[in-house]
Amino acid sequence: MTIKNDTSVSMSNFNSTTTLATNEIIFPAQSKDTLNDDDYNPFEHRVIEHPTSTLGSLIHILKSSLGTGILAMPNAFKNAGLLFGFVATIAVGYLCTYCIHILVDASHVICRKSKIPSLGLSETCGAAFDYGPKRLRRFADTVKTVVDVALITTYFMGLCVYVVFISESLEQLVLHWYPDVTFNTRLYMVMVMVPLLISAQVRELKYLVPFSFFANIFLVVSFGITLYYVFIDVPDLSTRPLFSKFSQLPSFFSIVIFAMEGVGVIMPVENSMKHPERFLGCCGVLNIAMATVVLIYATIGFFGFLKYGDATYASITLNLPVEELPAQCVKLLIVLSVYLTYNLQMYVPLDIIWRKVLSPKVDGKIKTHLAQITMRCLFVAGTVVIAVAVPNLEPIITLVGAVCLSSLGILLPAVIDTVLYWDNLGYLNWKLVKNVFLMLFSILALISGSVVSVSSLIHVY
Repeated sequence: MTIKNDTSVSMSNFNSTTTLATNEIIFPAQSKDTLNDDDYNPFEHRVIEHPTSTLGSLIHILKSSLGTGILAMPNAFKNAGLLFGFVATIAVGYLCTYCIHILVDASHVICRKSKIPSLGLSETCGAAFDYGPKRLRRFADTVKTVVDVALITTYFMGLCVYVVFISESLEQLVLHWYPDVTFNTRLYMVMVMVPLLISAQVRELKYLVPFSFFANIFLVVSFGITLYYVFIDVPDLSTRPLFSKFSQLPSFFSIVIFAMEGVGVIMPVENSMKHPERFLGCCGVLNIAMATVVLIYATIGFFGFLKYGDATYASITLNLPVEELPAQCVKLLIVLSVYLTYNLQMYVPLDIIWRKVLSPKVDGKIKTHLAQITMRCLFVAGTVVIAVAVPNLEPIITLVGAVCLSSLGILLPAVIDTVLYWDNLGYLNWKLVKNVFLMLFSILALISGSVVSVSSLIHVY
């Protein structure tokens, strides 16, 4: 094994967690019937120039999941009730963690079979079909393409949420500071596009480290001040419903999945670890990180809804008293944090688009620069256009969680696990039964969440 030793935890350990290009390897077309995986350990053959420490990997996953979605958790509880929301958040967290386990385990199995050190998300999914039933192997390349498209769509829609969030927060602040200025929210979105276009031209991940560093600091300070408001004069539990309405549950599940799901960053983090054997397991990096995330999300959702009740907004920061200085600081810091995070999240879809669509068609230094600038400007403009068309935060969050993240985070792992182990589904085909349940849950969340979010949008307009 030729992994360089690096026991320190440097800032490079905490840069963007969205490097999907890293460690993606083209899967060789071989027959699963001729491969022997008994003597190959992929961990021993990984060549990583700058491996990430165990602590660094833990912080990567925490950062990928503890984003702005946590601010929507009180609104999720408004759609579920205190008791059901708390229990269901833990259940969804367990489900998301289990599905990530399925994907990582499938990647390890395929790496041993194909004698490849590591695989990315789309390569893992495509390879599962290569090793699945013979009649499905011809779909391997199609599956890889579908996963890449799904990732691009997910991050694109998530960035639309960022634009709406920044604009609404800025509008609140400007209205407080300058009451006579009554710009429409859509105008703020157009104004926000200008600085986003500028920062979007930063292409190298290493130059985004300061973005990530300051975004994390702003986010932590904002959470601290928000909790200060949440725990002031907390109402009695009897003033809030323990269970809401069945008709509101699709919104709850969609928001929780949106807030919690970080499937796009898991494979790159695991592939870049210095000690990948510590990723899974009972006390592994994944379980510790997700347990922490679930506990924080359940706590914020519970006490946020307990504090504001039916008046809870799509983002709890919008509930804070804008006339008070600490609340103004929260809104401003969150805006800056989301702005700095925008470029990091944009790295994933642009990297896929560039490597698999544009790069093979562009040659020459000047043409490459022009193509990069054009691609980045069009992408940013696209997120702003969608945000302008739908300037309503809650339905967008619900739609992204229902369509994109439920498909990638729950449906996809269940399909991959079924295809990969089709010839060995366990006693009484228990794996098939379990995966069918996951598929049905995902499809139900997808359909019901989509219907609710589209209905909300129609009602607004």
